[in-house]
Amino acid sequence: MSLFLLGALLSAAIVYAFYWRAQREAATLQEENEILREEREIVIDYMHTMVDAVGERLPRDELFQRIVHASILSTGALSACIFEKGADNQMRGVAVEGLFPPHRPIPDTQRMKLGTRAKFIEQVLKSEVFPVGEGLVGRVAATGRGELIARAEADPRMVRHDDEALAVRSVIAAPILVRKRLIGVLCVCNPADGLPFTESDYSLVEALAEQAGLAVHNADFLALQVDKQRLDLDLSLASEIQQMLLPRRMPVVAGLDLDARYIAAQKVSGDLYDVFELGEGRLGLAVADVAGKGVSASLLMAICRTALRQIAPGHHSPAKVLAELNRTLSGDMKEGAYITMLYAVVDVPGNRLMVARAGHERALLSRHQSGANSFVSEYLASEGMPLGLVDADLFDTVIEDQTVDFLPGSTLLLYTDGLTEAPNADDKEFGGARLADTMRTAHQGTARQINDAVFHAVQTFTGSTGLRDDYTLLTVKRL
Repeated sequence: MSLFLLGALLSAAIVYAFYWRAQREAATLQEENEILREEREIVIDYMHTMVDAVGERLPRDELFQRIVHASILSTGALSACIFEKGADNQMRGVAVEGLFPPHRPIPDTQRMKLGTRAKFIEQVLKSEVFPVGEGLVGRVAATGRGELIARAEADPRMVRHDDEALAVRSVIAAPILVRKRLIGVLCVCNPADGLPFTESDYSLVEALAEQAGLAVHNADFLALQVDKQRLDLDLSLASEIQQMLLPRRMPVVAGLDLDARYIAAQKVSGDLYDVFELGEGRLGLAVADVAGKGVSASLLMAICRTALRQIAPGHHSPAKVLAELNRTLSGDMKEGAYITMLYAVVDVPGNRLMVARAGHERALLSRHQSGANSFVSEYLASEGMPLGLVDADLFDTVIEDQTVDFLPGSTLLLYTDGLTEAPNADDKEFGGARLADTMRTAHQGTARQINDAVFHAVQTFTGSTGLRDDYTLLTVKRL
């Protein structure tokens, strides 16, 4: 054979070899593209499933169960489980489908206590608690990196179970992350076709776990938004209730000048004040502070105000009014709830003031100093305990009236602790002494001017600190 013919045959062989290699590579590339396309469709279907689950506003445990089910359909695994990381850094099985092998060997005392094997295994998985770092799931939780164990039978780290149905042939575990924070681990076990999981399967499970993390994040965010909307609605309702409770206008009583101020630190306040006529030139005054916020506190305030107005006309003694009010409210107040209140009765014809205090801030009285051309400010120290805090027998033994003269030129100031406890930048409180000093300085003004002076003094003292609590101020001046 000539060298020319030999060279031609060699060249043809090389071309043929390159051709078939190119064909094989093209086929392989087409196969890989097909696999990628299928994986892409699986992930997209999985995403749609997660979106639907979030849209249904499923509880967290039901959302996890939906993720497990979708993972089995997507990967062709025989079983799957989600382990959630708790605040105590412990892992717990929260959703399972199929005969997923428990993390630890099953004690003899626990075997087959329930009717069916699947139900029993699910019970075991959901009762298991193990620390981050233990076993395959613990390692993934600790590192935040997924693991593929293609041939688990040969891996000494895998737990061996006596039940052949729980044998682990191949397993993938991937972290479920929400903004780089691990919330759990998704595991799929044993492909239905009997072959080991591949790197392609591993990439798919990682993508599914990533989508599961997004679904959990979106579900949590949606739940927060729903809770916020519900809270905003509750706060709006509570605020409207409170505004209805406050007097729209002050009663006009000969010989008295009245002014009230009410500033809520938040949308809903725990403060309450009321002013109402009792007849025969007498006026009832109340300032209260309800423990708690929100609709429940507002409803309690409404009950308190209604009961007060029903009870007050039947007694001349403020202490007896508060004692009956305590008995009335005790059945409507849950454990831990209470109301502080100061109730006073101004008797204009008799030039008297009677005060009873149920655990509230002491009333401040400014009046002419006997035998001198000056004013003195003093706190009225009647005793008493908050409404609803103790039983009626104990409450009745503590509550008492204090009666003082209320002559022309005298001024009574009722308030809540938001004023006296208002802090400045150094976290010092405004205090009762500053309030009394302000009253002595402003006593010659009208009730409105006195309240203006008090608010100005508090605002000057607190500076840029702003409101931390509600301010309520009710001032009565005897003309």
